[in-house]
Amino acid sequence: MIFDLTVTPGEVATSLIILMMVLILVRGLGNKSRKQVSPPGPWPLPIIGNLLQLGEHPYLTFMEMRKKYGDVFLLRLGMVPVVVVNGMETVKQVLLKDGEHFAGRPNMHTFSFLAEGKSLSFSVNYGESWKLHKKIASNALRTFSKAEAKSSTCSCLLEEHVTEEVSELVKVFVELTSKNGSFDPRNAITCAVANVVCALCFGKRYDHSDEEFLKVVKTNDDLLKASSVANPADFIPCFRYLPLKIINAPREFYQALNRFIALHVQDHLTTYDKDHMRDITDALINTCHNKYAATKTATLNDNEIISTVSDLFGAGFETVSTCLYWSFLYLIHYPEIQATIQEEIDRNIGLKPPTFEDRKSLPYTEAFINEVFRYASFLPFTIPHCTTADTILNGYFIPRKTCTFINMYQVNHDETIWDHPNLFRPERFLNENRELNKSVVEKVLIFGMGIRKCLGEDVARNEIFIFLTTVLQQLKLQKHPRAELDLTPTYGLTMKPRPYQLQAELRSSSSSSA
Repeated sequence: MIFDLTVTPGEVATSLIILMMVLILVRGLGNKSRKQVSPPGPWPLPIIGNLLQLGEHPYLTFMEMRKKYGDVFLLRLGMVPVVVVNGMETVKQVLLKDGEHFAGRPNMHTFSFLAEGKSLSFSVNYGESWKLHKKIASNALRTFSKAEAKSSTCSCLLEEHVTEEVSELVKVFVELTSKNGSFDPRNAITCAVANVVCALCFGKRYDHSDEEFLKVVKTNDDLLKASSVANPADFIPCFRYLPLKIINAPREFYQALNRFIALHVQDHLTTYDKDHMRDITDALINTCHNKYAATKTATLNDNEIISTVSDLFGAGFETVSTCLYWSFLYLIHYPEIQATIQEEIDRNIGLKPPTFEDRKSLPYTEAFINEVFRYASFLPFTIPHCTTADTILNGYFIPRKTCTFINMYQVNHDETIWDHPNLFRPERFLNENRELNKSVVEKVLIFGMGIRKCLGEDVARNEIFIFLTTVLQQLKLQKHPRAELDLTPTYGLTMKPRPYQLQAELRSSSSSSA
């Protein structure tokens, strides 16, 4: 049999056209199929979506959902599709490797009132202006947390302010114990930490009984109670117009906080002297009005300076005070841990005032602080992220402008990372030589990571260290003899311990030295 293998030019052309059409069709189907592969997740109800499934502790609900749907799953909170991210490697993918694609913020009702919507932390817009804003804020914070201070005993202004406030806190603890027998340390801690922030931002401190000061402290506390991961107004737009407290409280509280901060910043703008830098607010004004103006580079206006101070005020206030409140609870719940920290302090620094540099010589104390961060995970989620472009995550298509929750609590309690994660064990951060294992410390998620990482991590860690070591150097803390301690958190934007009572007495070495 003879086959005719000759091919005409017309047939070749036809074949090429058919081949091209097939390739285009296959590619199109491939793209379509990829875009149709959305993350799995629970079936939502009309209008309310999966809101009713969150429960009192959404981070725990998400951990249960992870068992069924994996590290990346999709749910609807009201009308808004939300991608929930779990697992260390997936979190790194979102915050580090694909950080630019997840660097946005969703347009949420709750946070739209903070600094009149111009907040650096909550800003919806991500771009060159935001990057400049962050750089200016970082430089101002660094100036007053690491700059040389006049005091010969302190290496920076932050250290000086913290040392002063913790000395007052020790006196307050002793006085409250003497007066009442036992006391809830929350207000005293909050006032002391807020005073450090006020000193850094505004160059002044307040008496713990000052009415204006206490009003701002209460405003911040009420705001955190009213804010949560599932405010209905954030996810069901029509709720924004209902006269409900949970809907309107954030507006009232943010506006009160904004007024307090704006008043101080405006005073600084009026009294600013380029030859005399008093605090972070002056540093911001100096940077914006001189350096960037001289180079004709875009910079911050006065309203953005107010929003930046507001960001630094909130960030330096809430994380530190909440960590200390949890720390004192754990110290009276685990008296053997408190004794170990005090023995380390006595052995390595004695009675001299603790400094930032002493962090290197107190590894167990550092391990305790990191275990508080991990175990309490009082910031269970990062501030919600939002995709800036269509992207692929773990094989799933995530459209642009998709709200994204990062479940830091899950990472901090992941059994594949932590041995017995539900046990409180500072020793997990120490190596065989009882030195701090930095590679393990890096696995703790509390300040986030990548582009949107909290600016104040170093400041917070230094401040917490000085507060804890100074208090434990001078005082023995113990629970009320008849009190039962409850370690279950109350949920809000940050998770607080339930109210508890403690007693503080001077240690024998402290009283004899006094």
